[in-house]
Amino acid sequence: MKIKNILLAGSISFLALFSCTDVSETVYDQYPADEFYGTPEGTNSLLASIYAQIPGEFTRDGYAGVGYAGADNGWYDMNCMSSDEQVIPHRNDGNWQQDFARLHKHAWLPSEGIITNTWNWLYRCIFKANLAIALLEKANADPSKIAEAKVTRAFFYYLLIDDFGDVPFYTDNNIASDKIPQASRKEVYTFIVKELTENADLLSNNKGGEYYGRFNKWAAYTVLAKVYLNAEVYTGEAKWTECLAACNKVSEGGFSLHSGAADAGSPLGNKYYELFGDVSPQDETILSIYATIDVLSRNVYAVRSLYGAHGITALKYNGWNGTIVPKQFYLKYDNADIRKKQFLAGEQPGGVNYTLDVQSIDLPGADPQAGVRNVKFYPAGANTGGGASNDFPIYRYADIILMMAECNVRLGNPGAAKPFVDAIRQRAGLNALDANPTLDNIYDERGFELNWEGHRRQDMIRFNKFLLPNEFRTVASPAFRKLFPIPTAAINANTALKQNPGYPQ
Repeated sequence: MKIKNILLAGSISFLALFSCTDVSETVYDQYPADEFYGTPEGTNSLLASIYAQIPGEFTRDGYAGVGYAGADNGWYDMNCMSSDEQVIPHRNDGNWQQDFARLHKHAWLPSEGIITNTWNWLYRCIFKANLAIALLEKANADPSKIAEAKVTRAFFYYLLIDDFGDVPFYTDNNIASDKIPQASRKEVYTFIVKELTENADLLSNNKGGEYYGRFNKWAAYTVLAKVYLNAEVYTGEAKWTECLAACNKVSEGGFSLHSGAADAGSPLGNKYYELFGDVSPQDETILSIYATIDVLSRNVYAVRSLYGAHGITALKYNGWNGTIVPKQFYLKYDNADIRKKQFLAGEQPGGVNYTLDVQSIDLPGADPQAGVRNVKFYPAGANTGGGASNDFPIYRYADIILMMAECNVRLGNPGAAKPFVDAIRQRAGLNALDANPTLDNIYDERGFELNWEGHRRQDMIRFNKFLLPNEFRTVASPAFRKLFPIPTAAINANTALKQNPGYPQ
């Protein structure tokens, strides 16, 4: 059974389960619940209840802005719009709210809807993971399935501490929301590392098929590598050696860089863009989000970027005229770089002209056609204008390669880093570096390779670039902006929570 089928069936069965507070007497077919969750069907339904939370959607179960990536007003927007790689301007025709611009200008508020959505989504994910783990353990389920649920919960906690720092922490749902204690970032970091190191090797080695879009061993070690990569930010203690070791474990999974060869059948001209198409290639993709338009999740990012008339002419449906790429980010790309093909600037079909310069991203706002657009996720299978069927790569092996390069440079061995950076560049049609890479080389290469995939804010913070001025923010941001505030609604619900420094309680 492929995970996309498990996701659909499991999420439906979970709704019935979630409405009960005492599942011990619920009977599924011939099984008491304690036994059912030890069967393959039972374990799959519980795992599906967790995985069903990851794909982005506009609303789910009445909640807005849910999911990791795929729709508006959630985790992806909060982390990407606050970086230098993208923003949705509030335009002079009145389109799009101003909170995207506030994110980009580092002027967000604790009451911001996108921040509240992200917080609520992650805690729903943790609640459902806690419940699944408790039921699996009670049923003496396959240890690998319990491990999978624990790794997924660790992934959610990693996202929380990355964004919010000190956060409410709990692993047992039998606690009132206003009683959940707030743990330090370092304490939760320690828990995440423990959960990942104890459970990663219990997971399957398999890739694709049933494990397409699921946490296998390699995805778990990728999360561990990410946690170690940012350990100095989280705890003050660098873990470059440990990060490199985790990356080397991922390398045992047999991954490689997908081809960047020319491809006349590709809308963007190279096989490289298959990485962002309808099905994520398993040679490079470690973990992805499955999407099918109007069925499960969606991928709005190219549709959301294009101006209406251009979308109608090029794609046969209306573009949303949303996201742009700031000029300085776009101009850093070499013209020979195949990755620059994702950007659209100048005259386009439909009588559209995307200008490089954007006067303003808030009031009085940008002209409707101002700003470079991005079609990295060139729409696959879209027929309604509501998104596309492109799967979303959460983690790719290119990221692992660049992490290994970074760790080697930070450990004082830039010669060992050079082949890694060169491999990424040469796949993109560029020459190898003339000398050993610097940290600035690696920072730039991460931006060129991983833009619009949800990594940029974290990278900017780790490389001490996040607070710097940009074309829309003329002065440096204060240090407290490296963390988002705990949402006002969360503090109102649990008055014991301590707000992050710099924000009003």
